[in-house]
Amino acid sequence: MNWLLLCRHLGLLGILVGGSMIFSLPWAFPALGQTRTFEADGFRGLLVAIAVSVGSGGILFGVGRREKGLILRKEALGIVGLGWLYAGLLGALPFLFSQTLRHEGERVVLMSVPDAIFESISGFTTTGASVLTHLESPRVEDDLALLKPEELHPNDPSRTNAPPTKLVPRCIMFWRSFTHWLGGMGIIVLFVAVLGQLGAGGKALMRREVPGPISEAVRPRVRETALTMWAIYVGLSFVLSFVYWLEGMTVFNALCHTFGTLATGGFSTWNSSLGHYGAAIQWTTILFMIFAGTNFNLYYLMLTRQHGGTRRRLLDRLQPLIRDPEYRLYLTIIAVVTLMLSASLWSHRTYDSVEAIVRHAMFSAVTVMTTTGYGTEDFDQWSNFCRALLLALMFIGGCAGSTGGGIKVVRFLLFTRILKMEIENAFRPNVVRPLRIAGVNLDPGLRHEVIVYFSFVVLIFVSSWLLLMAIEPGAPWDHAASGGNQLIDCASAVASSLNNIGPGLGAVGPSMNYAQFAPQSKLLLALLMLLGRLELFAILVLFIPSFWRTHR
Repeated sequence: MNWLLLCRHLGLLGILVGGSMIFSLPWAFPALGQTRTFEADGFRGLLVAIAVSVGSGGILFGVGRREKGLILRKEALGIVGLGWLYAGLLGALPFLFSQTLRHEGERVVLMSVPDAIFESISGFTTTGASVLTHLESPRVEDDLALLKPEELHPNDPSRTNAPPTKLVPRCIMFWRSFTHWLGGMGIIVLFVAVLGQLGAGGKALMRREVPGPISEAVRPRVRETALTMWAIYVGLSFVLSFVYWLEGMTVFNALCHTFGTLATGGFSTWNSSLGHYGAAIQWTTILFMIFAGTNFNLYYLMLTRQHGGTRRRLLDRLQPLIRDPEYRLYLTIIAVVTLMLSASLWSHRTYDSVEAIVRHAMFSAVTVMTTTGYGTEDFDQWSNFCRALLLALMFIGGCAGSTGGGIKVVRFLLFTRILKMEIENAFRPNVVRPLRIAGVNLDPGLRHEVIVYFSFVVLIFVSSWLLLMAIEPGAPWDHAASGGNQLIDCASAVASSLNNIGPGLGAVGPSMNYAQFAPQSKLLLALLMLLGRLELFAILVLFIPSFWRTHR
């Protein structure tokens, strides 16, 4: 391991994350004249967080500034794995330095270090799981009614009345959503786009950052590819923000929900999530969640491929989407699950109109499959068939190369073909068939990689489920006390964290949050979020002693 090279690039990454916090500062300006407001505390907390982030990044860069060697496989894995951990820790600083509050039952308490790390990593990994409640406050003046954190006496058990307005400064709420946007396309991809001198190292980083077993994004001109993908991402963000604003959102809410939608994250500025808004905004969100769950490499191909120098017609430009088997399967699963959910909701007379049934069914199917985690209704109150269907969708996820999490549609496509080949091999052992997709023969090693990946997911899910059950003995949660099932609660929490979804079933359903978990549980779930976002190996290698040895 080249430690100096690792320090150099981690330092640059720390400076990039610290600099990105600047965009959250303006949202505190309306309240800066009021020194006793949470917005002023948020502003000061952000300033300190920026200073610490840039300072720590500067120190690391200073240590390795003279090292400009090649980024090889070990260094690429180290930069990606440690880079996400480092970004998660830096992202937690605004919550801590601003003394952000959260509810613990009926009491109001300061966010602890595990709380802040959980919230930050949930944001960067686009999971959307949260420990925060009481997010909304329609006017800045409402915040003036809140006491300062030290006046709330969070450790005093006699304080049981929660304040009526939000406990999160507006600038901190913006940073919370902005972490989604940074993590959606990938902070390492942004890192490659900003730094043009990485050369072959940029290609190594992109291979580790862009999820999925098949990637068209890694081209010889890696920086150009990274810039193009980020340009697509920014363009879609601008369009969605403008549409949200036209449909009635404020600029602040439009930006925050754009970050959550296109990053498939799910942080909202309202306790009721997208259920706060009407049907038009919900349909818009459905459409853009589908866009976000699509392989961004297909958008890249649509924009960059040329045909004989002539201007392509719209249908020709759509050919990469039309011909892609993963994308077709992705849309098919969404359509089939929507029909099944709609039929179940109709049979139970859950909603009055067909439009409401289809909208809520499709929104839930898309938000779970793309791992966005927004909600319009508490689907945990639906029939067991609907809940089981959505639980299965959590493991599928979006397309490879998208901002979505999960195992990815293409791996399920390949896995079913591998199983078919193994069944055929039972009665035709001498027949050797190549693994093919879209008419292309794939690398024989990919067959092994897909099977290993599925095996690791099952192993990590089961072991984490058992560990979480051991950390959380008994039934300490309100939901469990009212008839919840701790087995389901813990399994759902692990599944939603590992697949970067956020809300799950039971105690972590759409109307609940993760505040009730023990600090150790929150750190475990945060680790699962990183494992899911980086597709296991970039984090798992960090626990192998031989990975850190200097010889190769």
